[in-house]
Amino acid sequence: MRFPLALTVKIARHIIKHKILRTPRFALVLQLEPLHTCNLTCTGCGRIREYSTSLKDMMTLEDCLGSAQECDAPMVSICGGEPLIYPKIEELVTGLRDQGRIVYICTNGVFMRKKMKDYLAGIYSPALEPTLAKLLAEKLILEKDAESIRKGKQDGRPVIKPSKWIYWNVHIDGLEYTHDLIVEREGVFQECVAAIRMAKLLGYQVATNATVYKETDVQELEQMFQFFSSLEVDGHTISPGYDYDAAKKDIVTRLGKKPEDFFLTRAMTREKFAKIQEWGERFTIFGTTVYQEFLAGKRELTCTAWAIPTRNVKGWKAPCYLITDGHYRRYQEMLDQVDWTKYGVVDGVVRDPRCENCMVHCGYDPSGALGTNYQGGDNWKMFKYNFWPRPAPYYEGRKVNAFNGFSVGKGHLAEAKAAINCGQAEPKNMFDHHSNNGNGGSCGQGDTSQRDELLARVREAKKV
Repeated sequence: MRFPLALTVKIARHIIKHKILRTPRFALVLQLEPLHTCNLTCTGCGRIREYSTSLKDMMTLEDCLGSAQECDAPMVSICGGEPLIYPKIEELVTGLRDQGRIVYICTNGVFMRKKMKDYLAGIYSPALEPTLAKLLAEKLILEKDAESIRKGKQDGRPVIKPSKWIYWNVHIDGLEYTHDLIVEREGVFQECVAAIRMAKLLGYQVATNATVYKETDVQELEQMFQFFSSLEVDGHTISPGYDYDAAKKDIVTRLGKKPEDFFLTRAMTREKFAKIQEWGERFTIFGTTVYQEFLAGKRELTCTAWAIPTRNVKGWKAPCYLITDGHYRRYQEMLDQVDWTKYGVVDGVVRDPRCENCMVHCGYDPSGALGTNYQGGDNWKMFKYNFWPRPAPYYEGRKVNAFNGFSVGKGHLAEAKAAINCGQAEPKNMFDHHSNNGNGGSCGQGDTSQRDELLARVREAKKV
């Protein structure tokens, strides 16, 4: 099976219950954002831009758990911001599991190893020594980490333990050069790979989460699936780029780029995802076959954004993860007061111009599970896709040149530095790794000031 049986049954029961009750709208997945603080400044991320004035605000633990009970979604995706920065993330995960929820921890991967070392300290006994020896041999922990683990955990707080009900969902937008460029910090891809390898050695479930932009190379996407399949990840989620208003403004003002050069139109999405069904046969891609057909341009779907609601520091965000026309105090209040007929694309008619190019999973993937736009044979296709044996790991993927960036001196500051050092004009495409030559640099702790200063100097050089 692509998804553990217990998890599949739980979600199916939830859908069947509400179908029997004729509930007009109900939640399948809660996107819970306990904070918007992040250690990275990913290009295209609307959260740190839209909520720039509330980055220090956080939901209380009680509010987080109460929101999960309020909408009663069987699955909770803890996102943000970077959720591992949330001071009570361990208590939140434990509380959601106590409620019986399936939990996805959507992380950029930078703090994963720290949380797993906390777990090892919490369970340490001499019987753990072979595991520590293996982690040391693969350089996934240092000797000082092993010594700290052997001392045990002293604070009495819970830890994030491996469970069939919990997934690490790691943000990966390509191979090393592309990913580090998009997250605007070098070395992040290498850290993600190390964290994923450590997680699999310790028995965690791990998925990767990729966002596809106009500059994303389709062949590289396939290589990315091959590489992470060789690491035995449990699955992949993939979606077209988020067309955030806040992100578009940032791309113009900070990067000097045109949003249309970064985000996808519907036609571009279908071109990029033409092979999504083939990939689904070869790799464990999560999501419905109906959504995959939609991405490939083989059918239309009606958006069901209400099925994956977002709750954050401002309230229940409406109408969807991408568009903010308001925040509501209660989930049911949002369901009742939002005029859902104003949004989406239905039978080729664009109801809101902001929806025109959106084909994002949080709006359309639940449509397949809920049977909107049902076609004969859909149920059988989805049953077969989920219940047939999952694709075997693709160990040939270890031959993929995944580390094609910082590790060979081509970090995302290299282009700007090379342009200044050689007196060249600004490179025509900051996302074209094929034309990059030069020495790598560093963006520090997710601060873009060094990169911005270099690019500003390049632009000034063009005027001379």
